[in-house]
Amino acid sequence: MRFGAAVLRSYESRFAVEEVILNAGPADGEILVKIAGCGMCRTDLAVRRSAGRSPLPAVLGHEGSGIVVETGGPGTGLSVGDHVVLSFDSCGHCRNCMGAAPAYCDSFASLNLFGGRKENATRFTDVAGGALAPRWFGQSSFAEYAMVPARNVVRVDPSLPIELLGPLGCGFLTGAGAVFNSFGAGPGDTLAVFGAGAVGLAAVMAATAGGAVTVAVDRHPERLALAERFHAIPLNAASAGLPDRIQQLTDGGAQYALDTTGSAQLINDALRALRPTGHLALVARLHTALPLEPGTLDRGRRISHLCEGDAVPGLLIPRLTGLWQAGRFPFDQLIRTYPLADINEAERDCDAGRVVKPVLLPEGRAP
Repeated sequence: MRFGAAVLRSYESRFAVEEVILNAGPADGEILVKIAGCGMCRTDLAVRRSAGRSPLPAVLGHEGSGIVVETGGPGTGLSVGDHVVLSFDSCGHCRNCMGAAPAYCDSFASLNLFGGRKENATRFTDVAGGALAPRWFGQSSFAEYAMVPARNVVRVDPSLPIELLGPLGCGFLTGAGAVFNSFGAGPGDTLAVFGAGAVGLAAVMAATAGGAVTVAVDRHPERLALAERFHAIPLNAASAGLPDRIQQLTDGGAQYALDTTGSAQLINDALRALRPTGHLALVARLHTALPLEPGTLDRGRRISHLCEGDAVPGLLIPRLTGLWQAGRFPFDQLIRTYPLADINEAERDCDAGRVVKPVLLPEGRAP
């Protein structure tokens, strides 16, 4: 089958929407999904800075959602017509996967970031027959169709707006999962969120839904206004004495802090803003050494890095859609949609901070 996809051919080039070819149907354990929408994540854009570790040319995109059009047999547990959200890939048989921690799969980097599954990789080509990299995050969903391992997929209620659900598979999953899974924050707890982008604002919404008090820190007034709309206390990152201000607002310090910025200064500020035994979690990938100031880890404070919100997607995504239906996780308010043909405009708006979560809408064709 032939269909349209956004191809990134070099680390310096823009995306080009072109025709690609899938030379075979789903293998055992796979499904073919007609993509209704796909979120654009910072991880997609970071490929340009991956120092050649992510193979190109490739079709990126890893926050896809859509409708199953073909399955690789009954073992997938899915049927044609099912509405699904696509999440990250994992092997399913390593110690962490077997221990309900698929985000820490032994093969996470190779499956999702640096090559993807090697099985049947050559069936995905451009119209000239040139190979495209194996599936990005098991998806490559900046496209009209995606071939996906069934284990990546979460079935959802068909009454939901399927074109908007893709970011629940990664960005919103990460922020909400940090609150619900990593921290277990609930009524009476306090949380400081550094960076009010898609991940940070998802954390704010989840904390509000769970009854926690949240302070949101950012340098963009419009992002702080969004955080305040979701019932966080807004605080400009340039505020003098930032850790002291957070401690005052949280009655002696936050029990939990989430940093989405990767800024060494804000990470140190976050540690100083914690109460004794407080926990700071980082989600951004650090590219340089992280200098910690004296005293920041005193009195039982700790720091960790988390991946994909410590989530099992099949458990957390239904929880988030249920909260959305109840009006308690309004993630749709963070989304702006773009036609797939406007992917480069979406990237520019994302880089400039003009949009929190771009979602690309392909124009599907029958396979």
